[in-house]
Amino acid sequence: MTGPVRLAVAAAASLLIMALVGCQTADIADGVVRTNEPSKGDVTSFGDAFDGLKTVSDVEYYASDQAVAEAKNQFRAENYGNAGALFFKATQLAPNDGGAWMGLAACTDRIHRFDLSDRAYARASKLVGATPEYYNNVGYSYLLRGKLQDARSNFLKAYELAPNDPTVANNLKLLSSSVQNIER
Repeated sequence: MTGPVRLAVAAAASLLIMALVGCQTADIADGVVRTNEPSKGDVTSFGDAFDGLKTVSDVEYYASDQAVAEAKNQFRAENYGNAGALFFKATQLAPNDGGAWMGLAACTDRIHRFDLSDRAYARASKLVGATPEYYNNVGYSYLLRGKLQDARSNFLKAYELAPNDPTVANNLKLLSSSVQNIER
């Protein structure tokens, strides 16, 4: 390459680098780097100001939100099959949604599909961890199956994590009444 060509290539590369660097602005307040966001005072192609418009980072909607909300309504209405289908849809839309997996497990418990609930609880445990809700739900699953020792073990783990939780306390009472009223 000759001198002028080399100089032109270097100048073009410098301009490209400055253009790429200029596309990103750092928001010091939250430490998030956003690209191609308007500056204060910029206007849209319609002449409107960008002030007040939400960016993608500000949106708190996830694809599974609507399915989870409807699934919870169906669960409260004791439509466990419908709720299970909606929770399953939510797990497909957002595979890392621990709440959706917990809901799916609870629904499959209620329709006595314990093979499916075991798989859902296994996935949920990786996502939500050792929470009182997790142990309480697994304990209730074992209670429905008639595995009272396993139910007690999980209810006690939930109780250790949340001793003032009324749901855990009620499930321990339910377990004790189940032990006293065994039907053979």
